[in-house]
Amino acid sequence: MSREEELAAQIEKAEAEFAALEQARAQALTRLTTLRAAGSARVEPPQLRLPMTIEAPAPRTGAEKIRLFRTLFRGRKDVFPKRWENAKQGRSGYSPACANEWVRGICEKPKVRCGECPNQAFIAVEDRVIADHLGGKYTAGVYPLLPDDTCWFVALDFDEASWTDDVATFVETCRVHSLSPAVERSRSGKGAHVWFFFTAPVPARDARDMASFLLTETMRLRRELKLESYDRLFPSQDTLPQGGFGNLIALPFQFRPRKLGHSLFVDSHFEALPWEQQWQFLAGIERIGDDRVRTLAKEAVRTARVLAIPPPSTEEEDESPWKPTRSVAVATKLPFMVPPEVKAVLAQRLFVEKAGLPAPLVSRLRRIAAFQNPEFYSRAGERDRRRFPFRVLARGSSWRRGATWGRDSTTPRSTLSS
Repeated sequence: MSREEELAAQIEKAEAEFAALEQARAQALTRLTTLRAAGSARVEPPQLRLPMTIEAPAPRTGAEKIRLFRTLFRGRKDVFPKRWENAKQGRSGYSPACANEWVRGICEKPKVRCGECPNQAFIAVEDRVIADHLGGKYTAGVYPLLPDDTCWFVALDFDEASWTDDVATFVETCRVHSLSPAVERSRSGKGAHVWFFFTAPVPARDARDMASFLLTETMRLRRELKLESYDRLFPSQDTLPQGGFGNLIALPFQFRPRKLGHSLFVDSHFEALPWEQQWQFLAGIERIGDDRVRTLAKEAVRTARVLAIPPPSTEEEDESPWKPTRSVAVATKLPFMVPPEVKAVLAQRLFVEKAGLPAPLVSRLRRIAAFQNPEFYSRAGERDRRRFPFRVLARGSSWRRGATWGRDSTTPRSTLSS
């Protein structure tokens, strides 16, 4: 065989090998595309199921209804927030109900905060307050955090366009853990409050850890649940802020909104239950024992399955703020397939491509990326409307510290969006 013939044979062999490699590459690419599509495919959320209820007589008289209402939506007894509206300026909000409000020479709002006013005459929560709220005289709220840092309930606020899907999935996660929260459509009708009621006051820290754990578990199972949908927890603090009352939450059954089907508890289709069924529903709601709350909270923190970041030490600057000292990480084998590579770009900020990543992995990345913001803690006693979270963004967005302010005034919040 001549040299030219030998070279031609080698070229033919190399071309055949290259064609085989091209074919193998095409097959691998097809398989990878299929797997990524399966991994990123939207899982239809389950239909919202009503919470398990117990047999209980429905209240019939006005006094019985008010008594039931007060046993569930318990907060501070010495003061309550009342909604105000300024139609001229298009503003609204809540302030502590005070007998001296706007009395000339006594009330110095807005220069002096209500919590620091020497002429406080706060109105205590009595049956008349609830009756006026239900009758539409005004809209009342509740300060859930008690002076001893305990609470009778914990509630989660969901909004944004995907709130119905997210709430349904969150409630399903709760049912997996034998919990049955109640879902109330919000005042605007564009979101919901998910309520957990307790048989006795529990430490706010435990209640918040339990709720955060359930939210984390939901995100782990369904990555489509974005933290923009979840807004905040009530109570929004572990401990009562100095000179304040903690965050408030509006009471349900607001007079004008309920005429539109809002501020009411809903059925499996997110439609408001008929008015009399609302009271039967409340009478049968299952309440959670404090031992159950503590068990879930302790397990969540012990296994680092809840985003819980402590205040930095006041003695010296923390050189590793990204390490969650409040929970002890447990080394475990990942219960899901990890892709051979994850695409990321480091350019002042870290950009991570989420396409094809398993939902549990995305959830873990969220928690790893959260770290302390000392400025948040230094302002913990400021107005409740201040926002102090973290922001963790991916693919097309950026990862940066202190990017936005959150309404939850004690827990930094990480957000992963596409």
